Amino acid sequence: MRPVNLADAGFLLMEKRQTPMHVGGLHLFNYPKGVDQREFLQQVLAALRTEEEYRRPFGEYVTTGRAGPLRLYWEKDEHFDIDYHVRHSALPQPGRYRELFMLVSRLHSTLLDRTRPLWELHLIEGLRNNQFAVYSKCHHAATDGASAMHMMNAMYSTSPRSRARHSAMSFEAFERYKASRLPPPVERVEPRGRELKTVLEALRQQYDTTTNLVSAFRQFGGAFFGRSGNLAVPWHQVPRTSINTNVSGSRRFVAQSFEFERVRSVCKATNATVNDIVLAMCAGALRRHLANLGENPAHSLKAMAPVSLREESDLDSSNAIGFITADLATDVADPEQRLRKIQASMAAGKALLRSMSQREATLFMQITQIPALLTSVLGVAANFPAFSTVISNVPGPREQLYWNGASLEGVYPASIVFDGFAMNITLVSYRKQLDFGIVACRRSMPQVQRIIDYLEEALTELEELAGLRVAPRRPGRSRVKAAAGSAARASTKTATKTKTAAKTKPKSRQAAGSKAAPRARPKRTSKPKTAGSKSTKG
Repeated sequence: MRPVNLADAGFLLMEKRQTPMHVGGLHLFNYPKGVDQREFLQQVLAALRTEEEYRRPFGEYVTTGRAGPLRLYWEKDEHFDIDYHVRHSALPQPGRYRELFMLVSRLHSTLLDRTRPLWELHLIEGLRNNQFAVYSKCHHAATDGASAMHMMNAMYSTSPRSRARHSAMSFEAFERYKASRLPPPVERVEPRGRELKTVLEALRQQYDTTTNLVSAFRQFGGAFFGRSGNLAVPWHQVPRTSINTNVSGSRRFVAQSFEFERVRSVCKATNATVNDIVLAMCAGALRRHLANLGENPAHSLKAMAPVSLREESDLDSSNAIGFITADLATDVADPEQRLRKIQASMAAGKALLRSMSQREATLFMQITQIPALLTSVLGVAANFPAFSTVISNVPGPREQLYWNGASLEGVYPASIVFDGFAMNITLVSYRKQLDFGIVACRRSMPQVQRIIDYLEEALTELEELAGLRVAPRRPGRSRVKAAAGSAARASTKTATKTKTAAKTKPKSRQAAGSKAAPRARPKRTSKPKTAGSKSTKG
């Protein structure tokens, strides 16, 4: 047995039937051209079900020690059953995305069996348009977003001719991937006295964390009294809305892709990062959602925005994440002011993390998350919500990937909701698109699919702000200019009419008696299609 570290154990301790603590993903594929679909899927299943050694902890299950549930361990599963973990499913006709999302919603609602390794993989056939899908889920104690991206890269290839003979959890496949990503080990060199002194000084500075941590906690606490500028923190002025409720064990999953170029164009025009614009999109969508429900909270919604604390060479850690509290400025009507307030909030959070080393930041996050753990365990998280929602942006591969010749068309993440916030928005940047996966409590947010439409409206609003799209005239918008323009047009029209009447000759009887020419009907124009979003709502 080997002990589960504190960060991973937190996800295990917080889990209950209403709040499964696994993360997942839906991957959408096009079949290779000309293949027999049944034969292709059988070959893929044979590779996935190969009996082999799995990387930690995907061949281990969770057990307890003498201290009971307070001390958790990973133990190797001597009775590993691959057929339990790798499953084959088929959609009912007509095989739309609607049926696919219903299946994923149901699969994402069930707890993982703790007497077995904490992962499942479902190969799904029966989709229209020559497509199939893979839904996978792993316990958050075993992986985070960055780790999941590494596993995906270890399984897929940039070449359509490559063939995978191992699963993403395979020890051999992952070791081969690590060897391709990490530099070769350098030859050991005995340090000289001066070099050793420099190393010892660096180690002393690294482990002397008192000053930086005290400063970070001072800023963190000062935010509750308005003394930390734009820094937003959990629990402080988090409004109670219909999103912040206790959740049931049932889930609803929806997904959508947006063209990355649309977001990047807004970034360039507004001097913002991709993450700033994504948060602004989500803020605009949530503002619309609450307005349609008749909710208008006095304070802005706050979002947990996870950030990776993983070092570039760290491919093995299950979790290396922290978070920034993002002020979504949903109480601000003007989209530009809302964007700038979001930017200021994120800049303050990033500055706080930059003031600490990676080790200090990890320790800081573990300590500041203890109250969230306690409120969840005590069942009072909905009464004292730390955040309004979670918005996570996971960087993914930018090149086209293939799996045994099948082209990967979309990577839609499915994450976690807790008591206190019933919806989670996670996205992955893949190829030339941003793939959003939204998970919500089915009981608390039965119409979560509308968030997809609100995201499109919010992005369009930001494009109008950036001057990339002509804004349609809306009632009540720029009333002073509109009134002045109407008065000017009325004055010009009156003057022109008077002048024309003075010059016009009396009509002849023949002209007066003739029939008027038929009025030309305006030509019908097709309604412009919304550009840049690939609909996968079903």
